Amino acid sequence: MPAEAARSRRAATAAAAGGARAKRDADPPAILLECDGASFGNPGDAGIGIRLSGPDGETVAEHSESIGRATNNVAEYMALIRGLELAASRGARRVAIRMDSELVVRQVTGVYKTRDAKMQDLLGEVKTRLRPFESWTIESVPRGFNARADALAKAGAQEKGD
Repeated sequence: MPAEAARSRRAATAAAAGGARAKRDADPPAILLECDGASFGNPGDAGIGIRLSGPDGETVAEHSESIGRATNNVAEYMALIRGLELAASRGARRVAIRMDSELVVRQVTGVYKTRDAKMQDLLGEVKTRLRPFESWTIESVPRGFNARADALAKAGAQEKGD
C-alpha cells in the first residue's frame, strides 16, 4: 500500500498545483494514456511508446516510433504530445495520463519551473494539446507501472529513422 499512497499524494500534489484539472465525478476517464520516451545516449537514438486503454483496462491502441536523435527529456515530452494527439483522434473527452518522468509531470503541473527554451516550447505544446479535453489528470508512476509504454519506447529508439 505505500506505493499506492505515494501515487495518491503525487496526484493530489498535481491537482493542488493547479496544473491537473480533474473532475471528481463518477465518470471514469474515457482514456488512460501511458506514455514513455527512451534515448540510447543523451542525446542519442530516441523513441516514444504509447499505450491507450479504455475504462475497462482493454488496450485501445499502442504506438511505437523513432524520433531520431534526442535527449531522454525531449523523448518523454514527445511521447506525451503524440499520446495526447492519439487520444484526441479517438474522440476522448477525458484523459488520465501516467508516465514515469517525474520531471515532465512536475513541469506540466507547474511544480517545477521550465527554464530551457526547448522544454518551454514542448511544455507549451503539451498545454495546447490538453485544452480540448474536458478534464485531465497526470501522475508520475514508477517505471514498473509503465512497463508496456517503456518497452514500446525502447523499440522505437532501436528503429532506424528516415
